[in-house]
Amino acid sequence: MNQQALIQATRQWVERVVVDLNLCPFARRELVNNRVRFAATDAQTPDGLLDDLQRELMKLVDDDSIETTLLIHPGVLQDFHDYNDFLAVADGLLDILELEGVIQIASFHPDYQFAGTAADAAENYTNRSPYPMLHLLREASLERAIDAYPDTDAIPQRNIERVEALGPDVMKALLASCLPGQ
Repeated sequence: MNQQALIQATRQWVERVVVDLNLCPFARRELVNNRVRFAATDAQTPDGLLDDLQRELMKLVDDDSIETTLLIHPGVLQDFHDYNDFLAVADGLLDILELEGVIQIASFHPDYQFAGTAADAAENYTNRSPYPMLHLLREASLERAIDAYPDTDAIPQRNIERVEALGPDVMKALLASCLPGQ
């Protein structure tokens, strides 16, 4: 699949799931202001992804016009457990680059599963995306947004309640509707 199709599907997911369901109350403003970078990589190995991750981290640090980056990587870490293990490597890269406390990496995957949940539990859809991706966030911006938003501690539970009310079948169909050809 070409990079533009990957980016378009991911953008639709952000619009239809993240923004329309208000899973992240901070996303709409950045999307409307065109400050979300959608980057797709053709990496086929974890090492290749790590190289691309480093480039995207440095781009985010160096370019103030970008608020957040979604690094889409469909060719590597399709298995959720492998992906989950890679997150420690990604955090290690933050440490090596001395970006710990500057950039935070959030995780989204088509098979995302919170510990202690069934694979088909609706709540997993709060972190399910069309493709595996790493979400790079500026910590200072995140802190400002949290300080300005009332009761951010309630967001995760509210999101779980929202997707549970819709149910796993609706969430699965909504996620699928973002994919090309749907």
